[in-house]
Amino acid sequence: MPLALLSLALVAFGIGTTEFATMGLLPQIADSLGVSVPQAGNVVSAYALGVVVGAPVLTGLGARIPHKRLLLLLSGLFVIGNVASALAPNFGLLFAARFLAGLPHGALFGVGAVVASRLVGPERAGTAVSRMFLGLTVANIVGVPAGTALGQQLGWRYAYTAVAVIGLVALAALAAFVPHQPRGPQAGIRHELRAMANKQVAIGLATAVVGFGGFFAVYSYLVPILTHLTGLADSSTTLVLALYGVGMTLGTLVAGPLTDRALRPTLYGGLALLLASLVAFYFAVHSLVPALVTLVVMGAVGALVTTPVQMLLMAKAKAAPTMAAASNHSAFNLANAGGAWLGGLAISAGWGWASPALVGAALAAAGLGLALVGGVMDRGTGSSEVITESRGKTSARAQGDAVELH
Repeated sequence: MPLALLSLALVAFGIGTTEFATMGLLPQIADSLGVSVPQAGNVVSAYALGVVVGAPVLTGLGARIPHKRLLLLLSGLFVIGNVASALAPNFGLLFAARFLAGLPHGALFGVGAVVASRLVGPERAGTAVSRMFLGLTVANIVGVPAGTALGQQLGWRYAYTAVAVIGLVALAALAAFVPHQPRGPQAGIRHELRAMANKQVAIGLATAVVGFGGFFAVYSYLVPILTHLTGLADSSTTLVLALYGVGMTLGTLVAGPLTDRALRPTLYGGLALLLASLVAFYFAVHSLVPALVTLVVMGAVGALVTTPVQMLLMAKAKAAPTMAAASNHSAFNLANAGGAWLGGLAISAGWGWASPALVGAALAAAGLGLALVGGVMDRGTGSSEVITESRGKTSARAQGDAVELH
């Protein structure tokens, strides 16, 4: 089980590295391909668009494929997308390659989360899922700075080549260590789509888009905020981003056990603390030490939200949790785009470089409101369960295959 979870975490590490390292390589990409830096930034949008499209589409197409085989196929597509990115001779093909690389992102996380939850007892499902997410947070500490440095020193193509190698190693680890998990007789795209029709799934996805949009409203502009207001030199921002990643890792470590213990309270607490930390960052940003401390806290409480949202969606999708789990990552990418857009509007309106923090706080408050609405709607319906087998069981609790939300 630890090796299987480590294999899933390695996949997440590769995904996190390829997603965020691109942002630090935009000047090199622009110079190499003869485009402006803002135009080069469109490759970031291409990847995010691939995630939004790929999560439901690839999960639906693979609805009848056993989870291990589907993980291997998706990992192979991830490797192909990054190899294509490294070899792209012009901007148009690089744009297409980044879209291709983003396609398996959400499906990999969705299928991986379901697989991770089935590797352990139901009382530890949240912890297992959070261990997979650790790969994504560690990527912000190690993978992104290393990939950025490699790309800056040797050329941006080497960064994507390194990610492709990570993907190959992860693929081999998945093949060796993840056990076979057969699909149930009801498995199929119609079964998954029926599960997605649950109102609580829609509220959970909306909570992710709006609430986590508050996180990205600041994260997207963190470097200019720190250089303009905190007084950090450009050369120090990479270390600060790694520090932010440390906070995210700490939050992810805590999120799993807390989610297993009390899912909805963990979600409420994470969003409330995110709101408070964003407001605190608005006032602390002008002083170095308070700004850095608040930054670590913000990273931690932001990560604290991801696991309970993932487990909530898997619970509400009942016996067909894979598409809901994958769609969560489409929601996070929409949060990325929406939060960055709203934060940019505040800056463009002349509200100052610190204004994205207040925009983020408003989004976090709205996300908390949505989560509370979902909790109120859930009352009187009995305890919800995370179903860890898609076999149409009438009583998952009787079989010991459920994790309670309350």
